[in-house]
Amino acid sequence: MGTLGNQFILSRERRRFGRQCLFTDRNEMILSVQPSGRLRLKYILRNPINERTQLSEQYAASSVLTHNVTLDSHGLNHYEGGWNVKEVNMMDEESTMRYRKKVERDDSWGIEVNQLMHDAMDISSANNAVNIYEDFFVDLPEDLGRGISMKIAARGTHVFHDLWIPSRKLMTCEWLNNDPNQFLLFFSNRMSLTPDYTKQLNTLPDFGNDNPHAFYIWNLDDATRPVAHYDSSRVVRVAKVCMRDETYMVGGLQEGQVGFWLTENQGGPKSMCPLEACHREATTAICWVHSKLNTEFYSGSLDGSIKYWDTRDLLMPVHEVLAEPDPQTVQNRQDAHGVTFLEFEYTIPVRFIFCTDMGYLFVGNRKGTNPQDTIVAAYQLFAGPIRCVMRNPFFVKNFLVVGDWRVRIWSEEVKNCPSTFYFRRKNQVLSGAWSTGRCSLFCIGDDKGNLEFWDLLMSHTRPILTIKYKYAVTHLVFKPDGTMLTVSLANGDCLMLRLEEGMRSATIKEKSLMMSMFEREIQRCKLLEAREEEIKLKKRLTTIFLEEERKSREKLEAKKKKGQAKKEMEPKVEDEATIFLRMIESDSEFSKALLDFNEAMENIAIQRSKRTFAMERTVFEMHQPIP
Repeated sequence: MGTLGNQFILSRERRRFGRQCLFTDRNEMILSVQPSGRLRLKYILRNPINERTQLSEQYAASSVLTHNVTLDSHGLNHYEGGWNVKEVNMMDEESTMRYRKKVERDDSWGIEVNQLMHDAMDISSANNAVNIYEDFFVDLPEDLGRGISMKIAARGTHVFHDLWIPSRKLMTCEWLNNDPNQFLLFFSNRMSLTPDYTKQLNTLPDFGNDNPHAFYIWNLDDATRPVAHYDSSRVVRVAKVCMRDETYMVGGLQEGQVGFWLTENQGGPKSMCPLEACHREATTAICWVHSKLNTEFYSGSLDGSIKYWDTRDLLMPVHEVLAEPDPQTVQNRQDAHGVTFLEFEYTIPVRFIFCTDMGYLFVGNRKGTNPQDTIVAAYQLFAGPIRCVMRNPFFVKNFLVVGDWRVRIWSEEVKNCPSTFYFRRKNQVLSGAWSTGRCSLFCIGDDKGNLEFWDLLMSHTRPILTIKYKYAVTHLVFKPDGTMLTVSLANGDCLMLRLEEGMRSATIKEKSLMMSMFEREIQRCKLLEAREEEIKLKKRLTTIFLEEERKSREKLEAKKKKGQAKKEMEPKVEDEATIFLRMIESDSEFSKALLDFNEAMENIAIQRSKRTFAMERTVFEMHQPIP
């Protein structure tokens, strides 16, 4: 610009100015800070004063525009070319192949190709700018990537409260197979054991149940009223419904007894074992086992005993074993650990698993007749009690083991190194469950109310979803179809979470990926196990070699000592000096002469010590003083 009216128009593309600023008009108060009365009282009024400031350097801002660079983009699709049309027929494959070999045999061909590659890389590097504010792939169909992304979320649908106030502690929840919408909620009323216990208030007195130790069957469609109730005159610690025949249910009491209920008939237990045959402490674990009539089950207690019962006759257990890490023929109850959990899989009818409060996991054999045959193996996995054990519904040889502050996944195929996956948490983990819809998904709950969902195919370091509750998560169980998760809280509430499609349905390759992952981890554990055995064998051989070397050295030293003692016992051969000395000692005349000679020498020495010397002075020393 100037006085003559010259103009210069600067043009630039929109994408060179950066992100576009979008402004909207709305009435919204972001922050409102009220004046403080305390600060107002501290305000001091002062008269205006004059202050001097040091003169500092002044800076001015200036801007410079560089030369405008005009850019242009072109596209080129180079397939093949450069043929000599006079000599080569491009439609003939043999002719083009002969000409191509002729060009490749030329010495300058490699240099030209190298230079062409460098030119192409420089051009592609100079034109790699991408407009990040442009909308790409707008012409693609909407359902193109529907199977790639999946939504990770869980939404609460139902809340089931305890019928008693104050509410009891919710221990377990169990879905029924005959009706997919019905489930059993089991409560434990331990407050009744306290001396100052007062009976709770029943919020549903018209239901026909006035027992504070009762537990109920609920329907998913009605969260206000249970379907059925079962009573007990004492505190029930654990209860289980038979999976094969849901008309049978057994439970363990605080006194160590076990009872038997018929789910068809509401009310109290049909039979109860006597006190002389029950456990010595509270019954804490129960599991049904495979039998023809579905009448047999195991029970475990904190006294360390595991008893095998038959519901047709509860007067005496069929078999009993103690949870000892090193079982002997005659077991000692002082060495037994308290049982906290029992697990049995119907597809493996011979094996069963029981866990203890000392962090041990035992593998039992149902066909064993003595303790050594019944307890197959024992693994110490945790420092505290084991809370939960559950098999993967798709890979039954892999377990989810929950205890203290850790979660482990264990495989039966590995003997001495049972943990294939290992997760450590900040809070104590109380519950865990495998998903029945996805083989890679499992969830855990801790004593601070954190519910975490883990996917082994997505991450091994952090959960994919975390939900926070006010109370501890005591039990978790998935619905058999995998669409819902039941969350049992310590305050007596049972929450139903409906999972999104991405968390309840598996992809095509998920099962094969999980199988390969488990196989890889099992192979790694087997390699570590083999390496451990190799180290032990090397150590054992080294110990044996050192022991043999020590024994051979001791034998040599014993031989040397024996030879030296034998030499000392043999008569010594005397030399000429010894013989001459013995002849002198035996000659009395020579000894007397030697004695006289020694006395004469002593007298001469005494006389020499008594002599005095007189010093005479010369003429030159007469006049010098004596010092």
